[in-house]
Amino acid sequence: MAQMMMDCILIGEVETKDIMTKSSLPVGGYSVNPYVGCTHACRYCYASFMKRFTGHTEEWGTFLDVKHWPEIKNPRKYAGQRVVIGSVTDGYNPQEEVFQNTRKLLEQLRGSGADILICTKSDLVVRDLDLLKELGQVTVSWSINTLDEAFKDDMDSAVSIERRLSAMKKVYDAGIRTVCFVSPVFPGITDFEAIFERVKDQCDLFWLENLNLRGGFKKTIAIYNKKDRSYFEGLEARAEAMAKRYDCPFVDNEMPYGRVPQGHPVIVDYFYHEEIRGSENTGTRRK
Repeated sequence: MAQMMMDCILIGEVETKDIMTKSSLPVGGYSVNPYVGCTHACRYCYASFMKRFTGHTEEWGTFLDVKHWPEIKNPRKYAGQRVVIGSVTDGYNPQEEVFQNTRKLLEQLRGSGADILICTKSDLVVRDLDLLKELGQVTVSWSINTLDEAFKDDMDSAVSIERRLSAMKKVYDAGIRTVCFVSPVFPGITDFEAIFERVKDQCDLFWLENLNLRGGFKKTIAIYNKKDRSYFEGLEARAEAMAKRYDCPFVDNEMPYGRVPQGHPVIVDYFYHEEIRGSENTGTRRK
């Protein structure tokens, strides 16, 4: 595997037999990650567990492998399927500007009829507005868990919150469905009501998710103990009250389709996302 350094990031290349992977995500039929690793280096990144599968010893966030895959020759195979781009990487990391793997992927999905969900913290997605319009059923989701730029800078190396908000507005105005993904909700820090006020006229969906921690970290935080859900039950009540105040739909663990009237985004509670069944987003929790 050839490697080089780019702005203190170790860049490699990796061959993969198939870029499309069957997904167990609650919102996905297929998961697609054009890169291995992610250079946004989020302190809270749930995907850092992927490091053990990469062969890398470097810290998560300091390396990126550029995937090479056989061309998707029959995109119609994915008609009607949800395809999530960026489940364990950000397809619009800064290096995408050079390698353009995500743009190549979108070009290969032309005419697929897939329901494409792009998850990002970047404004580089605006570069591909031409393709997004052509692809049809596309949703672009930005992770925004604070309006405090200093706190954001301490948490990740992605672009500013203001740049994300500006990109969301451009994509929304282009007629493409947008999501403000308030993830993770930091207890005592994330003011989701203030975030909603900023984005309500430029997003169709407003997702709320708890801090998706893994392993020992989660066990040490009382509010993530399944026996004590009082904190998130309180947030859920606030979110539902906010929905009523703004005359917005409020649902649990679902991803409704379609555009919504300006100022009336669907507020979606994913506080208990770990209980959503399998790969089909049924909106049903495990019994």
